[in-house]
Amino acid sequence: MQYDASSTPTSRGRLIFLIGPSGSGKDSLIDAAREQLRAQGVEVARRVITRSAEAKGEAALSVSHEAFEQMRMAGEFALDWQANGLCYGIPAEVQAWLSAGHSVLVNGSRGHLDEARRRYPDLLAIGLRVSPEALRERLLARARESGEEIAQRLARNASLAEYDADVRVLDNSASLGGAVEALLALLHDEGVIDQVKEKRLTCKLPD
Repeated sequence: MQYDASSTPTSRGRLIFLIGPSGSGKDSLIDAAREQLRAQGVEVARRVITRSAEAKGEAALSVSHEAFEQMRMAGEFALDWQANGLCYGIPAEVQAWLSAGHSVLVNGSRGHLDEARRRYPDLLAIGLRVSPEALRERLLARARESGEEIAQRLARNASLAEYDADVRVLDNSASLGGAVEALLALLHDEGVIDQVKEKRLTCKLPD
């Protein structure tokens, strides 16, 4: 599935807040859909994270805790939060994109959803759902956590299995291509992007 590159941005920019448990494939989904989203005028925010630049994962900007705090104090983030011992920031440039009529996809945090909704009342929250078996395989494959840490993440995911009624849910337990098509269809249904046409995707496996 892909978009018509001649399309123009929607009249109102909307923040798209993608959430899901660690290992649910948010990074892979964003990477796979990036080109199609931008063809429809949807920007993808690059997060700032206090994680080592050598760490595996998304193409985020890695900074020290000191640098992150300086950026936060200088007002360089539209949103920021802490999770799993790390600090995450969404660059303030998303404000300019939204004002220009471009919707913006953000790799968000479930724990920060309420605050994000307060700041962006028109926010579209999308939650990824992954089977426990698929999630365990992905966590093992990316080799970031110990066996004990993976068990803790699985237990936490089980305790937070349900999203609230205002979160649109996408299943990402199977093929990444199917999840991309579902994401694009959802954004079309929400009026974020224009009509899409079918095209078979070749996608890499989730991280």
